[in-house]
Amino acid sequence: MPSDRSPLGHATGYPEHYDASVLFAVDRGEQRTYLSGPGLPFTGVDLWTAFELTWLDHDGKPQTAIGEFRVGADSPAMVESKSLKLYLGSFAQERIASDELVSTLRADLERTCGAPVGVTLHPASPGVRVAELAGESIDVSKIAMDRYRPDPALLGRVGTLADETLRTALFRSNCPVTGQPDYADVMVRYRGPRIDRDALLRYFVSYREHAAFHEACVERMFVDIALHCRPDQLTVYARFLRRGGIDINPFRSNFETAPQRNERTPRQ
Repeated sequence: MPSDRSPLGHATGYPEHYDASVLFAVDRGEQRTYLSGPGLPFTGVDLWTAFELTWLDHDGKPQTAIGEFRVGADSPAMVESKSLKLYLGSFAQERIASDELVSTLRADLERTCGAPVGVTLHPASPGVRVAELAGESIDVSKIAMDRYRPDPALLGRVGTLADETLRTALFRSNCPVTGQPDYADVMVRYRGPRIDRDALLRYFVSYREHAAFHEACVERMFVDIALHCRPDQLTVYARFLRRGGIDINPFRSNFETAPQRNERTPRQ
């Protein structure tokens, strides 16, 4: 949970000249109290997309871009989303060359996260890169629900072996500070004992009143599915709808690397 020094959930000013001091780090360890044993049971990356990035060139002409940031799941900290919005907004009236901007973004974000951060600027009007998450939708399952807190006991297996990719568009959780809802498409790819699809959908829906950061939700889903369904290989990937001009897309896996293309889902 962010401290009182965090800008999240508080009225704040919006700096329009470069100010790295507004960046606020969230300790990943505090979000991982449900993990047991040393080390992480997954590798992964958080893919951040910033759609409201603008600055001035040295002649004072506005420039725009879409910022893409890749933060490893093994970084000691992650960046709080509102602080990132304030930080990016602080370049609005800053005269800076694009290559210098990239270097500055990388240095500041790496200092905040305590680990390397990939920074790429894309044209503000790029070719459309939109695609549904891979896999078969489980949203057609007919389920009844009366519990809206994460409950791994809802998960189940049906005995046979499977190698499949499943997805849902029914995921919702809530910001742990502001209480605002967060919506996402979630993909699960696994190999091993077949997961009961109805049970998996009930488990996803059980997050509907849960308050946690996007990254923590995905990591908890990974851990719960790994423990209760016992797949040999597992990936959990969520693409959240943007808030404040930024979307966050955590990817966690124990057998594959993060996607190279940061493709938006149709809802994004």
